[in-house]
Amino acid sequence: MKILIVEDEAPAAERLKKLILEIEPRAIFPESPVSIKSAVKWLKENPSPDLLFMDIHLADGHSFEVFNEVQVSAPVIFVTAYDQYALDAFKVNSIDYLLKPVKKDDLIRAMEKYKLLTALSTNQVQALLKQINPVAAAKELQKRIIIRYGDTIKMVEINDVAYFYTEDKINFLCTKDNLRYPIDQNLDELETITDDAVFFRINRQFIVNIGAIDKMLAWSKSRVKIVLKPACEHETIVSTERSPHFKEWLTGTSK
Repeated sequence: MKILIVEDEAPAAERLKKLILEIEPRAIFPESPVSIKSAVKWLKENPSPDLLFMDIHLADGHSFEVFNEVQVSAPVIFVTAYDQYALDAFKVNSIDYLLKPVKKDDLIRAMEKYKLLTALSTNQVQALLKQINPVAAAKELQKRIIIRYGDTIKMVEINDVAYFYTEDKINFLCTKDNLRYPIDQNLDELETITDDAVFFRINRQFIVNIGAIDKMLAWSKSRVKIVLKPACEHETIVSTERSPHFKEWLTGTSK
């Protein structure tokens, strides 16, 4: 079993390895990435590990950002000294959430959960993940976005949004009528309240409505360049990691 530990504190990484080896003596550990950047690089350049242990607080930010940069297929067990991120953890493919210092009994239960998943068929895994991950399974779609600018409060129907985007660390929406407004929600939050069949996050900067796609062009590295309507001054290219899922989404077969 190949286990990747993403941890920026060497003593914590070594202690976790020692505990895991007591439970799973055949475990193999690649060199531990210590940052979002190095974790993304490792996941892009290497075959997927069987299991991921990730600290949430890394040197360059929260490890949740890794999931915006690269497709993570392995089950994830988050390890952290803080309990306030549990909800965020279960929005991605997390199977457990352990608090530091990790207790062996908790680790044993987490590993048993992982072994149960690997013993099941794909359909059984999806069903079980819905039980383990009720946040993702019970996604609550939002019908409207509340916008505040100056003394004005405005409502915009989400179905009227052509795309959401980030510019200079400010989040915006653009309506189908080409009206643009700053919004409070970031793109991570918007992903949790929009309909996956209608909206797709093509890269770190854009979430697009399928109805706003005017034209698509084949691009380098098997990517797709999108021409949006209303037009957008920013280049809108589906990232390499998201391209396969984007093509599935276009046909309505993405899960």
